[in-house]
Amino acid sequence: MTEFAPAKINLALHAVGQCADGYHLLDSIVTFTADADDATAGAPAGDRLGFTLSKKDAFSISGRFGEGLSPAPDAARQNLVLKARDILRIALDAKGIAAPPVAIHLQKNLPIASGIGGGSADAAATLRGLLRLWDAQISEPELSALALSLGADVPMCLKSRPLAARGIGEDITMLDTMPSFAIVLGNPLRGVSTPDIFRRLTTKNNPAIPALTGDWQADLSALRNDLEPPARSLVSEIGELSELIAAEGAWLARMSGSGATYFGLFETSAKAVNAANSLQSKRPDWYFTAARTIGAK
Repeated sequence: MTEFAPAKINLALHAVGQCADGYHLLDSIVTFTADADDATAGAPAGDRLGFTLSKKDAFSISGRFGEGLSPAPDAARQNLVLKARDILRIALDAKGIAAPPVAIHLQKNLPIASGIGGGSADAAATLRGLLRLWDAQISEPELSALALSLGADVPMCLKSRPLAARGIGEDITMLDTMPSFAIVLGNPLRGVSTPDIFRRLTTKNNPAIPALTGDWQADLSALRNDLEPPARSLVSEIGELSELIAAEGAWLARMSGSGATYFGLFETSAKAVNAANSLQSKRPDWYFTAARTIGAK
């Protein structure tokens, strides 16, 4: 049994405040990449997890960026996939629901620490996949609470549909009218520390996202990512990435999350694929892929 863990794209991210405990309050518009098995999708811009009932728990990793995740027992225990497995098992055991041993395989296709969900998407996919494998049910509020305990981005990754996220990420409103976009993702393969980015954020009380009009191109073009300026000061390649993607004809080019992934939205999938190929030829040492986002049918 497999589960797709799509890239999470912050189409806009406004930093609107800070809690007393240090957590930043955000206002964000989020979408996710479609699985390549979907006829409307492009390349597989996401990780993939496999789940198999086993005599004992096991965990393995492959994929282009798998080497960046250590399979050593001590390090692996910190992986959000295993944390999601364990926290779900505890919740099911408390209800008397069987959660037998499972072998989990993670195919890591997305760059690590890149601002597009990565570990959070993998954790959410683990929750979805194990509930199917174990033929178990849990209430949506309880599942959302488990997801939030794993990280602020996990509840939205659990949805993996277009949404608005507020607060620290737990206040979610679905955006069912958002269309599918042709997208290119680019990353200079430099990991970015989210805490470092927030420490460099000089203004923490920025204007929130205004009411959306439904003209998605106009709405998104008028928004921003407040984390982009501090990220650019930390990773100089982000500026070059921005210029390269914009030069390929993207109608919107912006950083996702805390970086360093940059995305470009294009009018058609063909234009996105051509742009990704062109960008890869210019910077063969960087990561580029074309895909489509999940949108209203």
